[in-house]
Amino acid sequence: MNANDIIRKAQDEFASLSRLPINSIIGVLKTDMGWLVSLEAVERKAIPDTMDVLGLYEVCLDCDGNVFSFGRKKLRRRGETMDN
Repeated sequence: MNANDIIRKAQDEFASLSRLPINSIIGVLKTDMGWLVSLEAVERKAIPDTMDVLGLYEVCLDCDGNVFSFGRKKLRRRGETMDN
């Protein structure tokens, strides 16, 4: 599987596991154990949308695209930068 296939698989698995809307793919990394896909999902919608709460998630997949780890790493408001 290539990176595009892994990203699609991670998005599908994340949607199935969390039922949260994906905001963006942050990164993808090939490791010795498989793949690590980082993504942001909307945890809570707000008005104005700069106050939306986003969760940073990591989905780990083996080389065949099977999820072996999944978890939220951080929460932030949309209007905050990642460094805050």
